[in-house]
Amino acid sequence: MFYIGCHLSSSSGYLHMAKEAASIGANTFQFFTRNPRGGAVKPQDPADVAAYVDFAAASGINEIIAHAPYTLNPCSKDEGIREFTANTMRDDLEKLENIPGALYNFHPGSHVGQGIDAGIEMISDALRKLLAEGFKTPVLLETMSGKGSEVGGSFSEIRAIIDALPAGANVGVCLDTCHVFDAGYDVVGDLDGVLAEFDATIGLSRLRALHLNDTKNPFSSHKDRHEKIGDGFIGLDAFRAIVNHPAFEGLPFFLETPQEDVAGYGREIALLKSLRS
Repeated sequence: MFYIGCHLSSSSGYLHMAKEAASIGANTFQFFTRNPRGGAVKPQDPADVAAYVDFAAASGINEIIAHAPYTLNPCSKDEGIREFTANTMRDDLEKLENIPGALYNFHPGSHVGQGIDAGIEMISDALRKLLAEGFKTPVLLETMSGKGSEVGGSFSEIRAIIDALPAGANVGVCLDTCHVFDAGYDVVGDLDGVLAEFDATIGLSRLRALHLNDTKNPFSSHKDRHEKIGDGFIGLDAFRAIVNHPAFEGLPFFLETPQEDVAGYGREIALLKSLRS
């Protein structure tokens, strides 16, 4: 089964997103849990949740991603930002308890000059406290491009965070194609080698989802500017290999490309489906 979807606005509710996804040929979707720059969120509507659950079951939507806002930073120098991050993630996960098949994805954070080891320790500590509350939704660490003081720009940094968590922690990884290419992992010329390194460092069993994004940046630029599929430095042939690779079979793919409207995502979904062999 090929699970392919895109990023949608959550302002109209879960049912609306699911119907919008289905209308463009998607069978999954991603959404921000609140404004991507942070802030309050409206209360969850139980009627909308119930209607979504019924529609998703009938439409074959099994896993979706709830993406945390960009303002979260569990390794900030500012204690207030760290507290805001913890409270936001807790609130998000409490809501996701009502959504079957949800995954919760977040950017690990930026150590802002404190050093990578300090950043990893603070992220791990925040996750340990959060996971101790017993939420059933898996939490995904997203692979990053390594720009500035970002944590998660290498597989070893992701692994170090996971290693500091209790055994069996409900944590996985979301691999972003733009980010890893920009970080120096050659998914164009050596996809098998990248996956072998991922498996040796983190373990493919931890991989739960992929963000499919081309990039405006050349290889190993350590930047983060997404491009439409086939229009960037990764290119269409590499995405053909990615969507057909056996290591990704059964995993959900999510588009985060720069589109003017949802119809643009529909065209990309059709393109990616056409690459499947």
